[in-house]
Amino acid sequence: MSAMAGYDTRMGRPPLGVKTTVIRLPEGLAERIDDLIGPNRRAKFIREIVEREVEKLESARAQKK
Repeated sequence: MSAMAGYDTRMGRPPLGVKTTVIRLPEGLAERIDDLIGPNRRAKFIREIVEREVEKLESARAQKK
């Protein structure tokens, strides 16, 4: 069987367009986050918070110029 040109035939989830980054959280913070948002949702929660904060900082920087 031949693969279609430009088509990835590997199995599994497609790439999410994200880069893996290790962060260190204070003792107990990961558990607190999990208690609030539920299991297996921590990474998405952290991504959304960081994205929001970066946008806020970029906006503040643009207003200062």
